[in-house]
Amino acid sequence: MSGYFANAHGAPCPTLVLDGRGLPEETDELLERLAAIRADLGAGGAGHVLKNAIVRPSPHPLFDLDYRFVQSLPRSPSSFDLRGSCGHSILAAVEAAARSGMIPPLVAGARVRVNVLNNGDNVVCEVEEAADGGTRFTAHFLCTPTKPVRELLITGDPVTEVRVDRTVIPVSLVSMGNPYVFVPAGHLGVTSRQELFAAGDELFAQFGRIRLAVCEQQGWDASGAFPKIAAVLPEPGGALAVRAVSVPSWHPTLALTGAICLGTAVGIEGTVPWSLARAGGHRDGLVRLVTPGGELQVSASSVLTDTGPRLAWVSVAGKQVDYQGWAGLPADRFDHPARNTSASTSTSTSASDSASDSASDSASAKELACLSLSV
Repeated sequence: MSGYFANAHGAPCPTLVLDGRGLPEETDELLERLAAIRADLGAGGAGHVLKNAIVRPSPHPLFDLDYRFVQSLPRSPSSFDLRGSCGHSILAAVEAAARSGMIPPLVAGARVRVNVLNNGDNVVCEVEEAADGGTRFTAHFLCTPTKPVRELLITGDPVTEVRVDRTVIPVSLVSMGNPYVFVPAGHLGVTSRQELFAAGDELFAQFGRIRLAVCEQQGWDASGAFPKIAAVLPEPGGALAVRAVSVPSWHPTLALTGAICLGTAVGIEGTVPWSLARAGGHRDGLVRLVTPGGELQVSASSVLTDTGPRLAWVSVAGKQVDYQGWAGLPADRFDHPARNTSASTSTSTSASDSASDSASDSASAKELACLSLSV
C-alpha cells in the first residue's frame, strides 16, 4: 500500500489514505513529505483532495489500525492542521486498508478497531454491508473508560456567551470526536430550515466572526481547522436542522465527528443543542439530524453514576464509503515499509499482485482526477 483514494458519502472531498510505514514519523519531515505529495495531487488534477489519513497496523493488541489525520489547509500548499480528527476519513482509511491488504477484507459483521493518534479516540467501524465498489459502516466512538459528560464541555459550562458584532450570542463549546461551537440559528436571524440551508456568503462570514470571537475569548489559535462551528435549529419531532462549515466552505452535510459531537451535546442538560431538541419534543433515544445533504441518526449511550452521567459511546449508522483506487503517487515519496506478514491481521500482497492492482486502479485514479467536487 502506498496511497489510495476513498470517499465517504457526505464528506466535502475524498480522502487520500497513505501507508504510514512508508512515511517519516517525525512531524516536520512528515509535513515536508505531505507537501510534496500534495503537489503531486495538484499536478494530477486532484488538488481538491484536502484530507489525508495515515494508517498502519497497530502494535496495540486492542486495535487493528493506528490512524493519524492531517487536514490540508487552503492558504498554502505547505499548510496543514494535525490537531483534530475526521470521522469520514477514518472510514475511508478502513476501506483503503482492507482493499490494499493491510487488514483482512471487509465482510458484513466485521469490526475494525481504530486508534486515533491525534486525540486518543477509540473508534470501531462495523461493516453493515460490503460490495465490490464500497462498504456501508456504522461508526462507534467509544469512551473507554466512560467520560463524565461535564468534562466534554470545554469551558465547564453548558452555555458560554460570546460578543460578536455588538451582540451577545450564547454558544455551547463541546468536544467529542472534535471540538465544536454550537450556535442557535435563531440568534443569527434564521428562523427556518429552508433559510438556514439557502444562506450564502453573509451567514458564512458571520460564522467566521463567531468562531474567531470564540477563539480570541478562549485564547485559541484560529488559523487551523479547529474548532469547527455549526448552527442548529429545532425541527418537529425533536429533530435538529444543522449547517456547518468545513475547509474552506460550507460542509455539504455534516462531518461525522460533528454528528458525534452534536449527538453528545443533545444529551448534556442545558446546552444549546439540548435546549433546542427539547423545544422540538426530543426526550431520549435516537437524535435525527437534518443537513443540506440528507439526514443522519445519532445514538448516544450514557450511564448514571454517583457522580453524575458518564458517556459510554456514540454511534452513527448507514455511512457509505466508495473505494476510488490507487492514487498514482511517485514511488520515491515513500520509504520501503516492512510488510506485516501475520495471517491473523493482514493479507500480504506480492509484487506482481501490486502491479496488477496498480494497473486496474489507474482508471479509477484518472476518473477521480476528473471529478468536480466541492470542498
